[in-house]
Amino acid sequence: MSTIEDLVDRLRGYLKPEEIQQVRRAYYFAEQAHDGQRRRSGEHYVTHPLAVATILANMHMDHQSLMAAMLHDVIEDTPVTKDALAKQFGETVADLVDGVSKLTQIHFEDKALAQAENFQKMALAMAKDIRVILVKLADRLHNMRTLGALRPDKKRRIARETLDIYSPIAARLGINTIRTELEELGFEGMHPMRYERLKRAVQSVRGNRKQVIREIQNALQTCIDEEELGGKVFGREKHLLSLYRKMRARRKSFSEVMDVYGFRIVTDKVDTCYRILGAIHNLYKPVPGRFKDYIAIPKANGYQSLHTSLIGMNGIPIEVQIRTREMESMANNGIAAHWLYKSEQEESAKGMTGASHARARQWVKGLLEMQQRAGNSLEFIEHVKMDLFPDEVYVFTPKGDIMELPSGATAVDFAYAVHTDVGNSCVAARINRRLSPLSAHLESGQSVEIITAPSARPNLAWLSFVATAKARSAIRHYLKNQQRAESVSLGKRLLNKALDAFDKQYDDIPKSQIEALLKEFQYETEQDLLDAIGLGNRMAFGVARALIGQEGNSAEQDPTPASTNNKLAISGTEGMVTSYARCCHPIPGDPVLGHISSGRGIVIHMDTCRNIADIRDDSNRCVPMDWSEGVTGDFTVVIRVEAEHQKGFIASLAALITEADANIEKITTEERDARLTMVNIEMGITNRVHLAKVMRRIRKLTNVNRITRARR
Repeated sequence: MSTIEDLVDRLRGYLKPEEIQQVRRAYYFAEQAHDGQRRRSGEHYVTHPLAVATILANMHMDHQSLMAAMLHDVIEDTPVTKDALAKQFGETVADLVDGVSKLTQIHFEDKALAQAENFQKMALAMAKDIRVILVKLADRLHNMRTLGALRPDKKRRIARETLDIYSPIAARLGINTIRTELEELGFEGMHPMRYERLKRAVQSVRGNRKQVIREIQNALQTCIDEEELGGKVFGREKHLLSLYRKMRARRKSFSEVMDVYGFRIVTDKVDTCYRILGAIHNLYKPVPGRFKDYIAIPKANGYQSLHTSLIGMNGIPIEVQIRTREMESMANNGIAAHWLYKSEQEESAKGMTGASHARARQWVKGLLEMQQRAGNSLEFIEHVKMDLFPDEVYVFTPKGDIMELPSGATAVDFAYAVHTDVGNSCVAARINRRLSPLSAHLESGQSVEIITAPSARPNLAWLSFVATAKARSAIRHYLKNQQRAESVSLGKRLLNKALDAFDKQYDDIPKSQIEALLKEFQYETEQDLLDAIGLGNRMAFGVARALIGQEGNSAEQDPTPASTNNKLAISGTEGMVTSYARCCHPIPGDPVLGHISSGRGIVIHMDTCRNIADIRDDSNRCVPMDWSEGVTGDFTVVIRVEAEHQKGFIASLAALITEADANIEKITTEERDARLTMVNIEMGITNRVHLAKVMRRIRKLTNVNRITRARR
């Protein structure tokens, strides 16, 4: 078991004596604060913070991070307050501890919601100081190493959380050493039997592979030495979770996955990396399409390396990574490599620079943007999970800048990556200078240009194909605000219509009366009240009566809503709070009635629709409506055609409808008998005149017996 003296010996290699002394002070403070507390394993609790600090010391983290590691459970598990820590160890350490500390115990009905809330607050803490997440990762790593003392169900829950959240975060920050261990321990916790079987299988074949690995390694090393390139070749062990995922994703057997031999070549300069690549391509044949240059175009987490696949002697597949020593350190330690290479002038955590740190800050900034736009913590964590599993594609802006996007990204994702305003107003895209659909998947090397229009706005359908968290959260945020604006506008129209019965308008009502009503109905703002009316959650006539009732309750002031013949006009462009019933499919020209549906706004039905027959006279639930003169848009209608069997009839029918400028959405057929067929056609038309034109064309077909408009 490690002791504080073991840690101090390790710290002497890179910290100053006074900094080591502060770490020692933090340890003794934690030891005293946790006195009497024990872990599930029976060990003294202080062994946990000491182990967390040791993990960070292996990454050469600064003394403040180590102090925070020692004290990270003090605020939650002991009576010590943040102010007390600040007095003892300074504000920076106290803020770090506060950021890392587990949340105040909030009782959630749903564990998923609790996990989401935790991560949301962790993201906010990360924004203040990126070291928070490094301490948190070290804390999680030691907890995973000591899972053995827990119940099986708790093991699986913690392992799942580790694989879903913490391991991807470590990967996103480039800390490969922590990521791989978290994945291995998470795999063992989630699937202990699969882990053991795979582990034994790897151990059994390792002996058979040693000779082959040694021969390939010697051949590669000899090739590099003969060219005097100064690189060192290492064999690369495959991780169990990586093997397991490959077997499942590619549907390959264990022997097929283990047939590939991996090697890493580490050298001194970037130039030498490319020269080594040329030398080994001369030695073994490269596999076409399997070369990746992450040196010229690094991954989002700062990872740099050359990747190539070769066919070795006797047809053995070989995977080789070539990188410099600095890249090797970056691959293993990621953002933590910043502290490893920090110069004397960069001791202040606030003065941190470097590409890896800049990328991490950019990512956290993106997290905050998503957090502000997300409707709730579960939606936020859904976006973050999308962002944490990127298989990157690299595309170019029209100016030649490189943009990195996850695999499966579309032109809409690209537009939002450029800027949220560009995404919100995009209408089309040019990929490699050719017009392409916004839903087209992007591929590495393509040039993408976004065409925008001031009047454009995000489409709900975009959510079905966007791949980035930023695009998804921005679209949802915009649509929520848009729906709010539309429901407020509709709510005001409905309220004015109700107030017509009292010869009043909403703008005529004194502010004092409106404020009194808001207080009575428990709404904070007028917009909240109008939004509730527009969404159908509160009846407009009831609100109107409450407003007028404050002026008096005479019979003249309390008419029935039927006393007004005013009808709401439908323009066809109302947006998300007005919809058209799918039971009767009303179209411009039909007599219509609006049904106020809770949470959906107004659903427009035909006046004769059977589904609203029982409530059509209820003024609280139905609103008289009419079509405006300039109504625009496509409206869905269903027609039913009874025809005699004839070869090619459906094709002729479709051609006639298309010629009449109607858009076919769906066609279904059903046989009446051996002679007759019934065809149901769902199509988009503009009004009743357009529908009549389509039906006249269909009647001209000789085998059509009858054509009617279908209603449920």
